[in-house]
Amino acid sequence: MSTSTKTSAARLLDPRLQTMVTRAVVVVAAAVIVLFPLSPSMSAQNTMIMTLVLAIGASGLNVITGFTGYLSLSQGAFIGIGAYVGAVLAIRIPDVPPLVWVPVAGVFAAAIAMLLGLVTYRSRGPAFVIITVAFLFLAQFVAIQWVPVTNGTAGLTLPLPDWPEAWGNWPFHLVLVTLLALSLLMTWAIRRTKFGMGLIAIREDEGKAGTIGVNAPVYKLLAFGASALFVGMAGSAYGYYLSFVDPISMFSIVTSALIVLSVILGGRGTLFGPVLGAFIIQPVNTFANDTFGGGNARLVLFGGLLVLLVILLPRGILPTVAALLEKARTKGTVGLSGARLNPLDRPLLPVDVKRPAPTGRTLLEVRGLHKSFGGNHAVDDCSFTVPEGSITALIGPNGSGKTTVFNLISGTMIPDRGEILLNGERMERLSPWSRAHRGVGRTFQITRLFREMTVLENTVAPLRDFSVRQLGLDAVSGSEAARAAELLEFVGMSAYRNARAGSLSYGQQKLVELAQVLMLDPKLILLDEPAGGINPTLIERMGDLIRDLNAKGTTFLLVEHNMPFVVGLCDPIRVLARGAVIANGTPEQIQKDPLVLDAYLGDDYLLEAPSKAKQAANVPAVERNPA
Repeated sequence: MSTSTKTSAARLLDPRLQTMVTRAVVVVAAAVIVLFPLSPSMSAQNTMIMTLVLAIGASGLNVITGFTGYLSLSQGAFIGIGAYVGAVLAIRIPDVPPLVWVPVAGVFAAAIAMLLGLVTYRSRGPAFVIITVAFLFLAQFVAIQWVPVTNGTAGLTLPLPDWPEAWGNWPFHLVLVTLLALSLLMTWAIRRTKFGMGLIAIREDEGKAGTIGVNAPVYKLLAFGASALFVGMAGSAYGYYLSFVDPISMFSIVTSALIVLSVILGGRGTLFGPVLGAFIIQPVNTFANDTFGGGNARLVLFGGLLVLLVILLPRGILPTVAALLEKARTKGTVGLSGARLNPLDRPLLPVDVKRPAPTGRTLLEVRGLHKSFGGNHAVDDCSFTVPEGSITALIGPNGSGKTTVFNLISGTMIPDRGEILLNGERMERLSPWSRAHRGVGRTFQITRLFREMTVLENTVAPLRDFSVRQLGLDAVSGSEAARAAELLEFVGMSAYRNARAGSLSYGQQKLVELAQVLMLDPKLILLDEPAGGINPTLIERMGDLIRDLNAKGTTFLLVEHNMPFVVGLCDPIRVLARGAVIANGTPEQIQKDPLVLDAYLGDDYLLEAPSKAKQAANVPAVERNPA
């Protein structure tokens, strides 16, 4: 390839040029959509009206499906609810123009959506989808049976528009264009706020989101309401456009399926993807109706289209195009993510760094904790304490219940019985986000970053508390962004702040997860195998970071199998076996305890550490668990 050709290709792949082209395309498309009623074809105008309704439905669904990760087939129901609310009010109060009731229909639809969210907030996956389908048919059933209000299967006839005939479809068209613009503006605003970041966190890993302070039920309820707000308004305007609403056409499962297809085709979680999908799907739907007469042929067509989408464009059009452009732009360059960490990026602290003076207070106390899975007693009368300012280790063989204990402390599991106290406050029945707000942070044995977020977004995602006002704050800005930058510098990952978390190496993800937890400013950090699966240099760095944080007053409870790492870092040590603590003590005591050697370390451990054997005579007796 010649130099001039390479230069031209580089210019075409310039992100700034791509941004300018994208904006130009959006402006031109918007102008065409706004001025479309100038078309002399009434059939084309009708298709545009239906496309706008579908686009508004897809943009709303993008909030609950694209951002939050819940696939809903109830979106068509909110079009019907909006249509019926507008129709009933227009008939009962004939002196008020029907379009005035459009906002009322939207608010009513949003309220119903939040009630649906309240019913389904514990459901996920196929169960959630089935419930949303059931809701669609329930809404249709109510419309059929509530004859005094809805006129049953006979439907409701609305008054004809009283504006000049020369206006044609302009009022309907402009109302729907305005609703689409407002829906897109809402989607754009949500993604750039703490609310939107919380929704993305729920989509990526709802369990993890709770441990960093995201109140998932509240976020999901608000997402349900936002997803239906403008859809209900569009349904009201569409019902007036048709001048007739009935239960069969207004609560059609096909409409919901078309909305879902639009989101999947254009690209979930993108701003314009669902709109692009709607402007492709609806003309195809019109073509299928005109050519095949609808019915089963249309279902086969869209079923085949869905299969092709899953196989050929699983991420949708816009994300696929963006990925291809990024691949072309970075071809032949060395990626930053996954590069080897330089230990000199952050000099190691001296090993003899001073530990904080013991306060004599207990930060965490676990009393008689039990957790069973069927007949398996994973945690069986487990009791121990974590002194304030300590680096406490919880060790034991595989299957001894260590990670289950961590899950019980962090709130991702609820104990069958027992007590968990933080600073004297019982918290075994608190939600994970409530525990995070009280100062409990944790990392996971297998890192659980939000893979589609950047490193910086992952770091600012944790919430120290919850308030409604906080939901509207910028996702990444101000003092929080500065604090996140400091933490990334602290763990040596500042150069990766704009990299996607899913592209990082495993060791890098461990460091970012630590920075993420520190954003909570926690009193207690639970580290689940911090040295597992990483190279010796990074193990040394991890130990250095833990010592540094502990010297500043942070308390740690650590699960780890790397005994040299534990012995050089932790004091005291608690030994777990068969779900119960069998020994407590200093590293020297634990290494010489016969019960611990028999249950976990093994006799070979003494041979591997002969230098410590000479200390055996001077080691005090190990503290036994009374159980």
